[in-house]
Amino acid sequence: MKNKFLPISLVLTGFLMSSIYAKVTFNEASNITQRVIPGKNSNKLLSYNAILKEPQKSVVNISTTKEVYVNNRLYNLYQDPFFRQFLNPNLSNRSRTMPPKRFKKKSYALGSGVIVTKNGYIITNNHVVAGANTIKVTIAGIDKTFNAKLIGRDPKTDIAVIKIDAKNLHPIKIANSANLKVGDVVFAIGDPFGIGKSVTSGIVSALNKNNVGINQYENFIQTDASINPGNSGGALVDSRGALIGINSAIITRSGGFNGIGFAIPSNMVKKIALTLINNGTIKRGYLGVSIRDLNSGLKSIYKHKHGAFILAVEKDTPAGKAGLERGDLIIQINGKPVKDANDLKDKIGALKPNDTVVIKVENQNNKIKTFKVKLAKMPGSINTNSNNNIIKGLKVININARIRYNYGIPKSINGILVINVKDNTKADKIGFRVGDIIIQINNKLIKNVNQYQEALEKIKKGIIYVQRGNYIIPLAYKK
Repeated sequence: MKNKFLPISLVLTGFLMSSIYAKVTFNEASNITQRVIPGKNSNKLLSYNAILKEPQKSVVNISTTKEVYVNNRLYNLYQDPFFRQFLNPNLSNRSRTMPPKRFKKKSYALGSGVIVTKNGYIITNNHVVAGANTIKVTIAGIDKTFNAKLIGRDPKTDIAVIKIDAKNLHPIKIANSANLKVGDVVFAIGDPFGIGKSVTSGIVSALNKNNVGINQYENFIQTDASINPGNSGGALVDSRGALIGINSAIITRSGGFNGIGFAIPSNMVKKIALTLINNGTIKRGYLGVSIRDLNSGLKSIYKHKHGAFILAVEKDTPAGKAGLERGDLIIQINGKPVKDANDLKDKIGALKPNDTVVIKVENQNNKIKTFKVKLAKMPGSINTNSNNNIIKGLKVININARIRYNYGIPKSINGILVINVKDNTKADKIGFRVGDIIIQINNKLIKNVNQYQEALEKIKKGIIYVQRGNYIIPLAYKK
């Protein structure tokens, strides 16, 4: 009998940090590290009910709508002359009888969020709000649905911040996630499947989990507290009800929860959220290398048994210009040892564009070399605030694998996707439509939002080329 294996899938339910000037104050929990074992008392029930009442007031339901394009199954039938004559025999003009290859459809999604300030700042997952045309928030005990504004989002850590117009809300207390230990009791609070708020319990199964393949920057808390669809963006709290993480993803064989859930630690969440609130964007340093960890074979070649091994150096990047090469082993950044590839990624990501770093490497001849490298801006960064202001009324996003699948975009087409065009705005007058893919501005090919922003900032007028279905449409642009 052949063995049958169920596929494992990742369900989505990642650091920087310099010069953060907080405009908001979070409700910090006291720094408690002492732990106790529950005592035995036959006259009392062990319950966390009183503790969980407070954090439940801070967890909200988030519902979003977005417009997506789906393939029209009738299109293939209409391609066949035999079927076309029966489906629409009275119309001889083929262009009138042919249905669209794709059509626009509204998509609805549910998630959770956590109130972190009294005046309405809410933290959630990026994947809960990415591409949304509308974001609505409901809070238990308040008979009102709030329209939320997207403040900023960071796909690389899956963190986003939204805001509602409200006062005197109940912000959650935020704990120091650096104090967590494996075995600590935790609770996941959210709105799974849209059936209403619920709480599940478990323990911290593992800490500092990376290379999971969910986000680019990963430092997850692993837990066996049940995290299900709709829990995304909800709270993971400790046994006193303080936030230790934002629920983000599960590993599953069936689509349901199998005991392996991941949450983004509160310390990372705070830093990302404050930066998004202040700036609307995350700017990370960029080196321009492909890296991997040392395996046993590579360790036998190098004197150093730690570091990030360079697989490739991209052209015209800081690393390439400085002289780093394939086969170099990066062992230090600014005098601090580099443990592995993930450690290098975090250290570079914690720096800003234009920062100069001192990189020490061991090359394949076991010689130690030192390089001074001026970091660049990481390609594909998202600036929520400026994104909507370059062309008034136009909202665009980068095309990732999920967007490509949802909108039926062929792999041969690269660019950025138009997801919203407001009526009677500059974008509307230029001629943009939802579903357009901006592929070129004047002579510059566009592959991400950064390039789009930079190209438009440099010109006063020009031609924006969009892919619309099977056609390329030129649109005249003037500032």
